[in-house]
Amino acid sequence: MSERHAEPGAVNRKIVANCIDPEETRVAIIEEGRLADLFVERMWERQKAGEIYKARVESVLPGIHASFVNLGDGRNAFLYLNDARGLNLQPNQELLVQVTKTARKNKGARVTSRISLPGRYVVLVPHGQESGVSKRIIDENERRRLKTIARELRGEDYGIIVRTAAEGVDEESLSHDVEVLLALWREIEHNGRIQSAPCLLYRDLGLLGRVLRDELTDAVSEIVVDGREEYENVNNSLSLFSGTDHPEVSLYGGTTPLFEFYGIEKEIEAALERKVWLQSGAYLIIDHTEALTVIDVNTGKFIGKTDLRHTVLETNLEAASEIARQLRLRAIGGIVVIDFIDMDYEEDRALLLKRLEEVFLPDRYRARIFGVSQLGLVEITRKRARPDIRSTLTRSCPFCSGNGWVHREDTISMTIKRFLRKVSASNRSEALLLEANPAVAHYIYETYLSLWEEELGRKIFLAAVPDFAWSKFRLDAQGGLEQVERRMEQMEKWEARLVVYRTSTS
Repeated sequence: MSERHAEPGAVNRKIVANCIDPEETRVAIIEEGRLADLFVERMWERQKAGEIYKARVESVLPGIHASFVNLGDGRNAFLYLNDARGLNLQPNQELLVQVTKTARKNKGARVTSRISLPGRYVVLVPHGQESGVSKRIIDENERRRLKTIARELRGEDYGIIVRTAAEGVDEESLSHDVEVLLALWREIEHNGRIQSAPCLLYRDLGLLGRVLRDELTDAVSEIVVDGREEYENVNNSLSLFSGTDHPEVSLYGGTTPLFEFYGIEKEIEAALERKVWLQSGAYLIIDHTEALTVIDVNTGKFIGKTDLRHTVLETNLEAASEIARQLRLRAIGGIVVIDFIDMDYEEDRALLLKRLEEVFLPDRYRARIFGVSQLGLVEITRKRARPDIRSTLTRSCPFCSGNGWVHREDTISMTIKRFLRKVSASNRSEALLLEANPAVAHYIYETYLSLWEEELGRKIFLAAVPDFAWSKFRLDAQGGLEQVERRMEQMEKWEARLVVYRTSTS
């Protein structure tokens, strides 16, 4: 394997993929030893961004200049008429649409009839006339070179947008990318003609494949996966990319779960907290509302070294860098309002805005900064590319009517499974008896229990303990099957309210 040479000043990156569990795949991007990005995908999720459907128009609403289209999975998607490429939509009309925003909360997916197919180096835009270059490529000579290539590759019935990854890549590689995408589009078109609406025509790559396609740069020094199949898929994918200077690919086989081994689990938990401590002792408070995200900056324990003016400025500059990191890590999009500590000097406010422009420049999802308002607030808009980490990993609390939040049943279930795998790897117990909150225990029984027993090779009994907190669990017993069954019978005898879940084979 060739030695990798990142550009001077480039951030060292590592991609860590937890894909051993079929129920959930998680991919983390580590930059300079800290979690920078987290992607999560569950096996039953529907309407992922990038999917292409042959849809049927259900209704057209001129009052809001939009229509609802049936994608065939029991939930309508929202299509702005401006995104319908001038089509005169009518009920029961059939058309091809692509999901641009996944369904979230009480909102269905948003779709467009302006199809785009991303490759490694280019994006193919069927029926488009574009020949553009990513704005993140800032070298003017390189932009001109790629613009010329894009014009040459553009066809009569499709446009080309050159991606950031194409910087420095030769024309042959770009041309090959276009050929692959064009063949894919012809296949989608063919299937759209012969299949009845509503139906799914195209699903994008799996999560790890998409991350490699979109996030792999020369700064990535290593890719670590914990699943044999994905390990082989990664190596096969890298062989398709141009050049030989690929990152090292490692298959993790330790008994400690992968994300726990790298300290990622703790960073994920921290990313769900309202309060974020800065190195200086200052802190941020991040709150979410339906319309926007609000961030408050506080000096906290930071007392500075000189005077109040410089203490405030240093705190705000440090906060600006951390805010950019947190928005990316938490996948926060839409409107963000930041209440920085008040500054009396115009030059200090200018320094703050300059810092914000700098720290958001590497963000692949475009952010716009609107200056400091008369109330001392900074307004930012950031493209919402995927559901934020809070809505992915948590749900409204069933005990407080939504005034707070708790982990989703899926999140707790996977934490429990990782714990059980670690226990199973450390001994040869035939059976395990685990205590958990009743709702969580019932959810695991209904959804996962038989799968876990088959995968881990253990009999698993789940005791629903009424007094357990929502996310609390405890291993009560382990050992031989008869020994654990006796313990289970004792528990049921002593506690009349206790329910022990088991599979029919247990």
